[in-house]
Amino acid sequence: MKSLLVMLALSATLGGGSIYDFKVPGLDGNQIDFAAFKGKKILIVNTASMCGNTPQYADLEKLYEKYKDKLVIVGFPANNFGQQEPGTNGEIKEFCTKNYGVTFPMADKVSVKGDDIDPLFKWLVDQSRELAKKVPSDNSKDLAWKDYLRNPITWNFTKFLLDENGNLIAVFHNKTNPMSDEVLKYLN
Repeated sequence: MKSLLVMLALSATLGGGSIYDFKVPGLDGNQIDFAAFKGKKILIVNTASMCGNTPQYADLEKLYEKYKDKLVIVGFPANNFGQQEPGTNGEIKEFCTKNYGVTFPMADKVSVKGDDIDPLFKWLVDQSRELAKKVPSDNSKDLAWKDYLRNPITWNFTKFLLDENGNLIAVFHNKTNPMSDEVLKYLN
């Protein structure tokens, strides 16, 4: 109960705040402080080790290596979809390192949806809904995209891209490859 109250208070405090207000525990035991990423783009991804999208770890690592001077990727393991991230934080860290050579920051396992949604992901969803308000409603494709932005986390490997000032500028579907032109256009 106490932790729920702390989460609710933190969520209320950060609801209208900035990405730079968030600090989360990392899989390596260190704290990930988003304020340290000012001036870089940030790609936040909800991940899972037993998902059909899991091979995206390899391309996330390639993206990170290629653009780490101007991009930080932060992975957030989550067990919200199909129980595809059942492992402990230690098991997840070992899996990512051994199988995909992941060197980008990975946070402790969180919930990215539902009543126990992590405050950072609640903030990202709120920002995505604000982004949806800017999408024109001229055709069915725009309306479909607007609907997606209102509820962006539908599976593992949804990607949120923030600019160098901490503003959400894009949300990528879980099937979007991290090395695709759709993502790279924001980095080149």
